[in-house]
Amino acid sequence: MVKYIKQKLMDFRDLFKDGNDLNEKNIVGFASFTIMIIFAIADIISGWVGDPLNINQFIFDSFVWVTLGSFGISEVSKAFGNRKGEK
Repeated sequence: MVKYIKQKLMDFRDLFKDGNDLNEKNIVGFASFTIMIIFAIADIISGWVGDPLNINQFIFDSFVWVTLGSFGISEVSKAFGNRKGEK
């Protein structure tokens, strides 16, 4: 069990290395999108119960910008990034 936990911690640390295979922008965008979905579900449930959920519009807009920015940067880097084999 200790070996399994140690391996998972090592995997988590690998996220922050420069030479990893993961796209950090997509991870941040997905996390931000997930939080937006949780807000939306909580808002629907609280509205159904009859008690409106008061979310500061600035906070929600910030998550929208982070999501759009993360996925937008990722797509731009795919389109105009380092193209191997082309000079």
